[in-house]
Amino acid sequence: MMQRIVLNTGDGKGKTTASLGMVLRAVGHGQKVLFAQFIKTDTSVGEVNALKSLEGVTFLQDGLGFVNPENAQTFEDHSSVARGFLRQLINYADLNTYDMIVLDEVNTACGLGLFTIGDVLHLISRMVDVPVIVLTGRDAPPELVDLADTVTEMRCVKHAYFQGVSAQKGVEC
Repeated sequence: MMQRIVLNTGDGKGKTTASLGMVLRAVGHGQKVLFAQFIKTDTSVGEVNALKSLEGVTFLQDGLGFVNPENAQTFEDHSSVARGFLRQLINYADLNTYDMIVLDEVNTACGLGLFTIGDVLHLISRMVDVPVIVLTGRDAPPELVDLADTVTEMRCVKHAYFQGVSAQKGVEC
């Protein structure tokens, strides 16, 4: 079995959305998917509702929301939750029952320093029997870029948010 690691990064919209497209393809082939979402906490967004309704998808989310590295106490709280979530995901990786594992916002969490690149590499090393691993989020560490087989960088050219348009259901949430 050849393992594929796909990485979506950059400051543009579409990193999670691209991984969701891969999930749809996998489910369409009867594959089992684990979708693990770091940092984000909103369970009312469309992607969460859709993932929870798809047969063959296990959805996990853990985090405290927006991370402010300037606030030492809340940053440590975020870091503690993120490290605990990584430990929990090792148990899922060890089950060897998934055809695809998506680590949504793992790049962002690592880039913010919520855990180390070594922690992420350790988790990935436990996924030896997972055919496809998808990593998303801004600020992908160079080590993950080097490790990945396919890397896509989303670049923001223009976004409605910067023109005062709020997040729209079906587009951003």
